Amino acid sequence: MRKIIGVLAAPETMHWVGDGFPVRTLVSHQRREALVSPFLLLDHAGPVHFEPTERRLGVGLHPHRGFETVTIVYDGAVAHRDSTGAGGLIGPGDVQWMTAGAGVLHEEYHADDFARTGGRFEIVQLWVNLPARLKLTAPRYQALSAGDIPNVALHKGAGVARVIAGELQGATGPARTATPMNIWDVRIKEGGTAAFSLPEGHNLVVVALDGPVVVDGQAHVRAGETIIFERAGGDVIFSAQADTKLLLLSGEPIHEPVVQEGPFVMNTRAEIEQAIADYRAGRFGATAP
Repeated sequence: MRKIIGVLAAPETMHWVGDGFPVRTLVSHQRREALVSPFLLLDHAGPVHFEPTERRLGVGLHPHRGFETVTIVYDGAVAHRDSTGAGGLIGPGDVQWMTAGAGVLHEEYHADDFARTGGRFEIVQLWVNLPARLKLTAPRYQALSAGDIPNVALHKGAGVARVIAGELQGATGPARTATPMNIWDVRIKEGGTAAFSLPEGHNLVVVALDGPVVVDGQAHVRAGETIIFERAGGDVIFSAQADTKLLLLSGEPIHEPVVQEGPFVMNTRAEIEQAIADYRAGRFGATAP
């Protein structure tokens, strides 16, 4: 079995991103950079109930450069648009993969229909690093609808895994990635057991969004906790003590410096300063169309 390095405790506090996303940061490169690359950050928003409103709840126009954002919607709906003209609605089961690259401005709000009716809201936003050669690539947007994402039945009816990126049991996820990785949205039924094999040399991070679950027969993991594994190969085995929802992230590490300031992730401080100057000079676009 692949050895567990550690289990990170669930954050005790949450913070608001804008006025529409109450999040807890479950993964951060600033704490475990070498062990989580190419992943930079994972924010879990919700689950929370929003009352009906006519207000626009969310985050207004803001910049990014040097990485990608991956937004997975479990409940609720998000409206997105950016300075390239891309955007749309992201509902339950949908995924938005935005490559900021050289620079993009975008905004994210609760979809109008969801805001008017209110209800349960839960999303995850993952930040994925780009290697130096692609930091200034042209921005790109991938809208992955729930119907585009293959479902793989787990052994003995234990549950199902949605393959967003990478490959599992012959099913290939629709996301186009800059570096090799797997992103699997895994659901295991209470009492079910599922084993997964990941590529040798990949970093492996598993986030328990719901639980509890026993990992490799030894670690008892609760909702909100994150498991970090060694890169050496071997299966990982999950035994669900209740209906369990996991986000499994594996990826080939990017062995390059990471320098972050707010919404910019580059390799050097000089590149960060250039990103700030370019943003202030309006080179990311003036407004979202």
